[in-house]
Amino acid sequence: MSEKNKLDYVNLDRFHIEMIRKEQRTQKLHTEFSINPHRKLHILPDKPMSRKPPEVIAENSGFIEALHKAQLEPVKKYPMPVTESHEIGWISTPLIPETRHFQRICTDVTKHEEHARRLGN
Repeated sequence: MSEKNKLDYVNLDRFHIEMIRKEQRTQKLHTEFSINPHRKLHILPDKPMSRKPPEVIAENSGFIEALHKAQLEPVKKYPMPVTESHEIGWISTPLIPETRHFQRICTDVTKHEEHARRLGN
């Protein structure tokens, strides 16, 4: 390295302080806790031989609604597909209505097969 590119400890310390100040400006402190509604919770029961009485937990309607919403299908959760795999099966209704009813027609082959089955049984 040349003499101009070499940094002394004072300059290194100044760069380090500047980097920390930039990080602190963009850093956001989260103080509220919430459970991820898109993840299933596994509630474990107490041990069978435990003498501790079960706790009474007050119902939180917001939490219960978030839990129910997390268990819905993606079509009911989101107005549009979120991922590429959602796009594949997003519209599940048939594009052409099924109003065609094909009638069964007896031909020589089907008459022969029906006669053979009757004789076999």
